[in-house]
Amino acid sequence: MERVLFQSRLPDNGRESESMIAALKKCSEVILEEPNSARMATKVHRSSYDALGVNDPYHDLKLRADETASRYAARVKEFIDSSDNRFRAAVKIAILGNIMDFGAGIAIDSPEEFDGIFESLLKMDLTVDDTERMSELLRQGGSVVYIFDNCGETVFDIPLIQQIRSMGNRVVGVVRGEPILNDATLEDAARIGLNEQLDLVLTTGAFAIGVDMRKIGKELREEIGAASLIIAKGMANLESLGEEDLGVPIAYLLKAKCAPVAAEIGAKVGSNVAKLIQ
Repeated sequence: MERVLFQSRLPDNGRESESMIAALKKCSEVILEEPNSARMATKVHRSSYDALGVNDPYHDLKLRADETASRYAARVKEFIDSSDNRFRAAVKIAILGNIMDFGAGIAIDSPEEFDGIFESLLKMDLTVDDTERMSELLRQGGSVVYIFDNCGETVFDIPLIQQIRSMGNRVVGVVRGEPILNDATLEDAARIGLNEQLDLVLTTGAFAIGVDMRKIGKELREEIGAASLIIAKGMANLESLGEEDLGVPIAYLLKAKCAPVAAEIGAKVGSNVAKLIQ
């Protein structure tokens, strides 16, 4: 509901109260009947968007986030090039970008806040570090399904994708099927040239927090089934996929921004996590 309040104010169209009322009503209807937090949140946010009458209330924030992240390309390259473990360094960079989750708990509320914390984020280590196990899988070559999260953050995913492909892997990127929160869509991916870094780009096929396996298309389902590794960025992907039996190793890369997710993954709130589940 904190996130709903944040997004209800973004359009500044006088419908903030209508959005909050609709979301509270929907939350009260589904909170006891929907066991999956991501699917519950999807229904709540759908009601908010409908009441606001806006397709993408985060659009301006997404543009600013990409612009902000792009300014750090040289610093990111320097960080990875100077590391004695380029893959691990690229994972840290990818997780660093997960702070761009506007209006969500301990995350920042505007792209401009990122400038003041970038260097401190760069110094943070991984509390849960399964990067060596991930690297072992990737060195065998195969097909990787990379599920993206927020705009801005996607810019920081590119160095990791480049590392994965340099290890002999095909990479299939997955973005959201419709604008939802500040998550990346096909339009957002094309704007930063993400398509050029990937072998294939697919969508989740729906307005959904994370990935709703009941709504994905046949092609994505086949790619997941054939993958040697799934990389899922951010808490929403963990919340939506954590109870699924995909039959494929999955690596969750995220900053633990709330207590339930932190407890689930065995970390403290604010920790950077690279957790592989096989």
